[in-house]
Amino acid sequence: MQRLWLVFAQSVTAALAVLFVIATLRPDWLPARNGQTGSSATVSAAQAALLPDVVTPPARTEAARVVTYADAAQKALPSVVHVFTTKAVKTPQHPLMNDPVFRHFFGDRLGNQPQRQMGLGSGVIVSEDGVVLTNNHVVEAADEIEVSLNDGGKYPATLIGSDPESDLAVLRVKAPNKLPAASFGETDGLRIGDVVLAIGNPFDVGQTVTMGIVSALGRSQLGINTFENFIQTDAAINPGNSGGALVDADGNLVGINTAIYSRSGGSLGIGFAIPVSTARSVMEQIVANGSVTRGWVGVEVQELTPELAESFKVPAAGGALIAGVMRGSPADRGGVRPGDVLLEVDGRKVKDASGMLQLIAALVPGQQATLKIYRSGGEKDLGVTVGKRPVTAQVQRRAE
Repeated sequence: MQRLWLVFAQSVTAALAVLFVIATLRPDWLPARNGQTGSSATVSAAQAALLPDVVTPPARTEAARVVTYADAAQKALPSVVHVFTTKAVKTPQHPLMNDPVFRHFFGDRLGNQPQRQMGLGSGVIVSEDGVVLTNNHVVEAADEIEVSLNDGGKYPATLIGSDPESDLAVLRVKAPNKLPAASFGETDGLRIGDVVLAIGNPFDVGQTVTMGIVSALGRSQLGINTFENFIQTDAAINPGNSGGALVDADGNLVGINTAIYSRSGGSLGIGFAIPVSTARSVMEQIVANGSVTRGWVGVEVQELTPELAESFKVPAAGGALIAGVMRGSPADRGGVRPGDVLLEVDGRKVKDASGMLQLIAALVPGQQATLKIYRSGGEKDLGVTVGKRPVTAQVQRRAE
């Protein structure tokens, strides 16, 4: 028995020794554990590389650069000026001045004495010889006008002419040297979403640049001007910005800042600028003739709503309803009647009442024009001799 136990012990010892050697030298010969099959599983973890004490950042790519409009601002800033005006205004008469006894002792010292009122706005130099574009409401009824340049120089200015219906005015600055003129941009290529900069002198804090985008184009029927085709922007425009520049990302002039929509008097992110194409056309006429001449036919129009179009059985979309015709006007002599729907002006389609006004104003007084109307179920062409648009009273505006 002792011998059998000795043989068993030696066998177990030998087996354990062989197992130890195999486990040490060739563990892959042993069967897998914990449900693993085949070769033993290994887990590899990627070790994060240790950062050196000083890391040199990679060079910035073109797309990663910080966007700046400094070049555009520096290009446009010298051509934007501050416009200071003064005018005489009469104060309300004191009620006691109606008493003869009071006037006998105190004379007219409390009477209707004129006072000087200061005005503030902005303008844009558009010619090296000192022609400046601004808003009509900035210089309206001003007795004295002074222009302050970006470099601090101040010069007197005179009014060449104004156009209340587009709210534009042109000044002449008497400076000894040539002035930095703005570069005109193309408003036809302006798109909603384009970046624009508004430059002016808000609240008389000094020349200021604000940035935004074009929010809308062709804004009209706002009751600001007679002729409206505004660029809407969310660039901050505040009192004192009137007449200042709206420039594109290249620093080119695309509009003249004119008005804001505000309930508090400050910017709410809705500002309006006159397109530079309109401003340039008005400026050229004022410089050449001292005023703006527009076509006129003597009709009163209203919007052609879907209900009115159905009532008048107008098949085509667009057009403007002739609500009234002035007696003896070119339209009256040409055969236009109330109730007609104006479809085209000299071959150009009328989209709405505002568009019709623009098309008529663009006609040359004295020349013949063809008006296509819709009447009694059919279209008809009428010839009219275009007249000169009379000067109308300036409309009330929500302007800064």
